[in-house]
Amino acid sequence: MISITATERWKRAYPGAMIGLLEVSGVDNTTKAAELDAEKRRVEAEVRERYAIYKRNDFRALPVITAYHEYYKRFKKTYHVLQQVESVALKGRNLPDVSPLVDANFAAEMKTLLLTAGHDLDKLSGEIVMDIASADEEITQMNGKTKTLYPNDMVMRVDGKVVCSIIYGQDNHSFITPKTRHVLYVTYVPTGIPQKDVEHHLNMLEKHVQLFAKNAKIKGRKILKAE
Repeated sequence: MISITATERWKRAYPGAMIGLLEVSGVDNTTKAAELDAEKRRVEAEVRERYAIYKRNDFRALPVITAYHEYYKRFKKTYHVLQQVESVALKGRNLPDVSPLVDANFAAEMKTLLLTAGHDLDKLSGEIVMDIASADEEITQMNGKTKTLYPNDMVMRVDGKVVCSIIYGQDNHSFITPKTRHVLYVTYVPTGIPQKDVEHHLNMLEKHVQLFAKNAKIKGRKILKAE
């Protein structure tokens, strides 16, 4: 697996937090994904059944959502995976159709509620480090808008440049496209979530990818802990 490290200041800022990492290569991200599509329909049905009578406070009482809520609250934001789950469970919307690699991640997030970004590793050249944002740093989002990062937000850097943050998501360079063949999934896990949940999420991501990419190579998986 490629080398990925974490700074001491990330560990000090978020004791007990984790970063889950899964590297996969040899994927055709333009292939038809009938088995993955069927899995998405199963996930949607499961989410609707499980949360049919939930309201916002019921969701926030779930241990995983509680942990993310506490993280997002310090930045006066709402956990966006929670909003996506509510959309599927309570408004009857389907998971989006973006590309197999992206859809595999969305389906896993719906089941585990763990926040995950997917990067095209062929676009990332340099030292990859998990860190926290400093004052006045910026990121250009996938939609082209430039945002000033919140100090202390968890981020991923490549050669010092922030390419992803929890609050603002991924940059406009390293996101997954139809041409992506080599992917790095990064799961951001705040304090209060057990390691077994992260391991389960990475297993699910791997299974989802293998639904449409039977010959994909799992280059490695890793969990970085703030300890």
